[in-house]
Amino acid sequence: MNQSAARVVYPLTVALVLIGLWQGLVVALEIPAFLVPSPARVAQTLVADAGLLFGALYNTLRITLFSFLAAVVVGVLIAATFVQSRVIETAFFPYAVLLQVTPIVAIAPLIIIWVKDPIASLVICATLVALFPIISNTTLGLRSVNPGLLAYFRMNRAGRMQLLFRLRVPSALPYFFGGLRISSGLALIGAVVAEFVAGTGGTGTGLAYQILQAGYQLNIPRMFAALVLITVAGVLLFVLMSALSRWALGGWHESETSHE
Repeated sequence: MNQSAARVVYPLTVALVLIGLWQGLVVALEIPAFLVPSPARVAQTLVADAGLLFGALYNTLRITLFSFLAAVVVGVLIAATFVQSRVIETAFFPYAVLLQVTPIVAIAPLIIIWVKDPIASLVICATLVALFPIISNTTLGLRSVNPGLLAYFRMNRAGRMQLLFRLRVPSALPYFFGGLRISSGLALIGAVVAEFVAGTGGTGTGLAYQILQAGYQLNIPRMFAALVLITVAGVLLFVLMSALSRWALGGWHESETSHE
């Protein structure tokens, strides 16, 4: 079996085994659905409530996409600014760390109050969650250039922009794509957490609201179905970012060309 097939077959086999054990235990122990539903019951709920759940998934993914794109743009601009001056990086990087250590549930209510538009407030909350990995990884990548190449560029009187785009950016790409893999999942987490905090109903609600409503109604199979959709969406985002990394780096960088 080649490496590409193994990356699909092995995780899928583990997933099928775990689902089989889950189904077997629920049936053997006769666990009621309002405590732990079986995978078959969750699948039935996904089909029965497909319109409601997939509509909510679309709303959550829309917030996730907007916040992820905003985090990438803002994070790259901040990292490019940091790399231009050690003074700027030293002065402002601790404030970037605050984005990582401040719980979003603590500041989300304030953002929701300050920003009147519900979609914009959710996007801002999710962006704050997803922003730090882009800043941190991209800054590290832009700093991690070969000293010999850096000396060569400077010996040839390369300007700041030439150093940035011709030397630092190619060196930073593996770090940048690593940040994308982390940030994409965090954007989804941020969107779900922000929806939990907002707790708004209506036609534009996401999966978090459906989970809350299912919990209030003790509709545990629907809650599990919504959780499955969130999990699958997170995995697909990671796979998409990994595929993008292989496409961009596969022809030249050792992180993607090595087969060992």
